[in-house]
Amino acid sequence: MLVRANITLYEPRGDYQIIAESMQPAGEACCSRKYEQLKAKLQAEGLFDQQHKQPLPSPAHCVGVITSKTGAALHDILHVLKRRDPSLPVIIYPTAVQGDDAPGQIVRAIELANVRGECDVLIVGRGGGSLEDLWSFNDERVARAIFASRIPIVSAVGHETDVTIADFVADLRAPTPSAAAEIVSRNQQELLRQIQSAQQRLGMAMDYYLANRSRRFTQIFHRLQQQHPQLRLARQQTALERLRQRMGFALEARIKQATQRQQRVSQRLSQQNPQPRIHRAQSRIQQLEYRLTENIRSRLSEQRERFGNAVTHLEAVSPLATLARGYTVSTTTNGKVLKKIKQVKAGDIMTTRLEDGWLESEVKSVTPGT
Repeated sequence: MLVRANITLYEPRGDYQIIAESMQPAGEACCSRKYEQLKAKLQAEGLFDQQHKQPLPSPAHCVGVITSKTGAALHDILHVLKRRDPSLPVIIYPTAVQGDDAPGQIVRAIELANVRGECDVLIVGRGGGSLEDLWSFNDERVARAIFASRIPIVSAVGHETDVTIADFVADLRAPTPSAAAEIVSRNQQELLRQIQSAQQRLGMAMDYYLANRSRRFTQIFHRLQQQHPQLRLARQQTALERLRQRMGFALEARIKQATQRQQRVSQRLSQQNPQPRIHRAQSRIQQLEYRLTENIRSRLSEQRERFGNAVTHLEAVSPLATLARGYTVSTTTNGKVLKKIKQVKAGDIMTTRLEDGWLESEVKSVTPGT
């Protein structure tokens, strides 16, 4: 306490007497009263409200540090940042952190950092000390500069038990300067582990995708083999051969039946022995036999010609012949033959059959014909 008083001396006994005229707080008591008054004032104005807190960048690309260039706080901050993320740029705005000039220097450093716009987060703080040592961070000018900053600010003043006005106004309070450095930096080792894990997951996904596409290609290839024009032509040729054999068997049966009938007629005529009728019958039989033979030959020739025409027609309409003339056949990924442009869209994958193989392509754009 500061006391204004009159002092008197009682000489016989050597006693002093103090008569106080006024008293006022001094030292820590005075600071505590000013602290509470400023805290209540700024809180009433809304400077502590959560709605004004700015989110910290994640990750930070450049960190600004506002503190004494000779203090232990700067050493602790730089040590943590180097350990966690050596590639993170750091800009130091040196200021006094105690004394009459400290609040003004801190305010100017905050304003300079905002004007230069080099950093996306600021650490404002110092190491521990007495209430008087930390008093610069209880200054109203510093509090309002922190509130007005467009760059998010992390306060890191003293130890965890030290709470200043700057801590209430800052976007985030760190218990110590080292903790502030931990908050604004990335753990590079953890980031490397995350990248390696992502690479492993990506590799597994690629392996699964390629295996799935390979199975799909094999299925389509086998299905195309089953539908190959050569197989269809072979089946048609087999069917024609069976028809030819059946026709040959039928003709042989008819010849055999005619021969048997001739033999029966000859037997009857032989039994009756009518020579004129025999001669006429023989002549008639020869004529029938000749006509039958000619008919059979004509039918065989006609069937051979029809068979040849069928083979020629099949070869003419064969997709292989079309491919040999320079045309192609394209299918979708599910095996459907592309006939119209509306069957595909940009980004689809299609397989194209050429004369000597296949190719797979991606549709870049689709333009309807006019």
